[in-house]
Amino acid sequence: LCAVCAAITCQRLYLPLCLLPVKPLQRHGWAEAFAGIRLPHVKYICPHAPTMPVSLNMRMSMPSWFDIYGLSPDADEDETGIKRASENIKALIDQEVKNGIPSHRIILGGFSQGGALSLYTALTTQQKIAGVVALSCWLPLRKSFPQASANSANKDMHVLQCHGDSDPLVPFMFGTQTAEKMKSLINPSNITFKSYRGLPHSACPEEMVDVKRFIEKQLPAISDE
Repeated sequence: LCAVCAAITCQRLYLPLCLLPVKPLQRHGWAEAFAGIRLPHVKYICPHAPTMPVSLNMRMSMPSWFDIYGLSPDADEDETGIKRASENIKALIDQEVKNGIPSHRIILGGFSQGGALSLYTALTTQQKIAGVVALSCWLPLRKSFPQASANSANKDMHVLQCHGDSDPLVPFMFGTQTAEKMKSLINPSNITFKSYRGLPHSACPEEMVDVKRFIEKQLPAISDE
């Protein structure tokens, strides 16, 4: 799951639009999760991650935004794949901006690999966005920062980072370390880190409520009346 939220003009109202690139195998589960927190002024669009061989999956093909070589902190990363996927997300943002959506009414977000991609894209895009929802994830290519974000337009964006403290795939430590790293890259007062007791590599109702509140706050319905 990876997400982009934006605001489009419709007659006299600004309507936030949420683009959610979702792994096909997760599509229905996440669709149900977001249906439970759907805001009347938010539209959700779900592009799909491509299917590719994944090293961690014994090179068997699966929906994935980029290759994953390992889950340890010092594992090699698919730099080319991460940057390629990020450019695809940036292209989605650029297209919505061309369609008349103010970039500051855009939120990126996602779960796991999608959340990682959202953080990386937000820190490297030149479009000023509203923020990021980062669920059970990490900051990829972290050693390239702060150089990669030196000219970032998003040093004041808002970030909601959520992580279960019993995550066996993306350890809770990855989440806390990512939050600390983010505080060195953007305004630390704009970063909110929430943990969920007993939550594995998944989402929970409490987390979805937190996501809803974040989107509601960053992308409120606006009328020019």
